[in-house]
Amino acid sequence: MSTATRTFVLRIHAGYLLVASFTAFFMDVAASFFGIGPEAVLIAAAPHTGIGFIEAHGLAFILGLLLWGAAPERIWHLTGAAIGLLLGTCNLLFWDMFAAADSMAMGYVTTGLHWCFAVLQLASLPALRNMPDAGVATLGHPALREHGGR
Repeated sequence: MSTATRTFVLRIHAGYLLVASFTAFFMDVAASFFGIGPEAVLIAAAPHTGIGFIEAHGLAFILGLLLWGAAPERIWHLTGAAIGLLLGTCNLLFWDMFAAADSMAMGYVTTGLHWCFAVLQLASLPALRNMPDAGVATLGHPALREHGGR
């Protein structure tokens, strides 16, 4: 897989995370503070649970920013795969929330995309397997950069 393709995988995954989490964040705020939107039915019974929704989608946005600026290196593809696996698995484990919020279509799309991006990120790994020091330069520590030759 070419560097341009690996960069595209990182950027399209980042773009999805940024758009989806930004949208979900505002739905979280609407449900938590104004009692409106699809999540309102979930949060109404336990208003303080909104913190979990807001934190999760805020962190997904931050991860999207990090993936957007990431170099097509092994560590970032592993990070992207972990993000997709975590979010997709959580959606499956808590699937009843989509049904309770009458948001099944959103559940199918978001869960499917999380898993698709996990697979794309993992598919980007074999091309990097034989690259020396992949990921070392992005760690930021001067001693690591010296040994990484970058």
